Amino acid sequence: MEEQKPGFFEETQELVEDYVGNRLQLLKLQTAEKSARIISLLLTVVVMAFLCFFILLFLSITAGYFLAQKTGSLFTGFGIVAVFYLLLLAIVLYLRKRVLDKFISNTVVRIFFDTTADNESTEQKN
Repeated sequence: MEEQKPGFFEETQELVEDYVGNRLQLLKLQTAEKSARIISLLLTVVVMAFLCFFILLFLSITAGYFLAQKTGSLFTGFGIVAVFYLLLLAIVLYLRKRVLDKFISNTVVRIFFDTTADNESTEQKN
């Protein structure tokens, strides 16, 4: 007897299952890529912040001793540096909502919804 070919619905069901499986795999890969990009960005920022902290620390100590020599008092020299940092803190807290939150939000959104990597991979396939 002749071998029966699968019917239209069975064939369509297999194609849909393959398609859904492929789409889930693609979603997993895209999520992994974007998560890796965010983690690498976060790690880079942490390392840069750590290095900037030490640079700023040593510059502050140098400025404190310089101002102490000019004013003749260690208390006054380091007090001037402390007041400078208090003013800087006040400015950052004041601008936090307007500038920093928007910048951070826009950066994260840009990473998650960056279509350039997706478009490049699509163009390479064609």
